[in-house]
Amino acid sequence: MPGISRFVVGLLGLLCLGLPLRAATIAELYQAQTIVTGTGEVNRQIGFKDCLDKVLVKVSGDQRLTQKAEMLALRDKAADFVQSFRYHDRLEGTPIHDEQGTHDRPHDLTCIYKPAVVDKLLAQLGSRPWLGERPPIAVFMTAEQGSRHFVLTQDEQRGDAMRESFANAAGPLLMRVTFPKAGQLGGLDEKALSEADMAKLDKLAKKAGAARALAGSIVWSDKDLGWIADWRLADRGKTYRWQARGVSFDEAFRVAIRGAAQILSGHGQP
Repeated sequence: MPGISRFVVGLLGLLCLGLPLRAATIAELYQAQTIVTGTGEVNRQIGFKDCLDKVLVKVSGDQRLTQKAEMLALRDKAADFVQSFRYHDRLEGTPIHDEQGTHDRPHDLTCIYKPAVVDKLLAQLGSRPWLGERPPIAVFMTAEQGSRHFVLTQDEQRGDAMRESFANAAGPLLMRVTFPKAGQLGGLDEKALSEADMAKLDKLAKKAGAARALAGSIVWSDKDLGWIADWRLADRGKTYRWQARGVSFDEAFRVAIRGAAQILSGHGQP
C-alpha cells in the first residue's frame, strides 16, 4: 500500500496506540490522492483537477486557495503539473461482475508532483509551502445529540467512529491528532471544558503529549438537518473561532482540521 494510503493507515494505528508521530517526508507532502471510476482518460482528468486542489492545500495549509479565481485556469492545465501517477483498485481481490468492466471499478488515483512545480504555483497564488514538522494537536471536544452527550476522550467508547473520522480528516493534510484520556481533562466537565480558555487547554494538551489544543463542540440540529460545529484554536497570542452548520460529523471534523492547518501555517482566520 504505497504513498499516502500507507501513511494514513499507519497514522490510524499510531493514534490508537497513543504513540508520537514523525514529521512528514517531502515525498509524502508533495503528492495527493483521490477516488476515480476506472482508469479511463476522462475520469483521470477529473482526478488530476481534484488532486491539484488537494496538493496545493496540503503543501500550503491554506484552504482558501481553491476559492481563488486563478484556480479555474490552473485546473484546466492540471495534468501538466503531475510528474507521475498510479492507480490502486479499491476492489482488488473482488472478481469483476459479468456486467462490470474495470472501467466501472473505483480506483485510488495518486498523483506525485515535483516540489519546485507546486512551490511555483503557490507563489503565483500568493502563498507559500508550510514545511517542517506539523505540531500534533489534542482535541478537546464535546458532542451532543438530544439527551446523548459526552466528551470525546481517548477512552470514551461512544466516540469510536468520531475518533476514526478525525484521523481520516487529518491524514490528507499530514496533520496529527490525539485525544486526551478522561483523567487528563484536569477535572473539567462538559460545561467547564466549553468555557475553558485556550491557555489552560494548551497546557492540558502538552500533558497529553501534543503541542496545541483544538477545542470545540458538535451539536445535532434538527433545524439545520445536521451538526453545528464550533471550533477554536490559539496561535501567536490570538484565539481563532470558526463554525460549520448542517454538516455530517465527517465534514465537521474536516472543517476543524482545515481550519487548524490554515491558522498554524500562518494564513489567518479560517
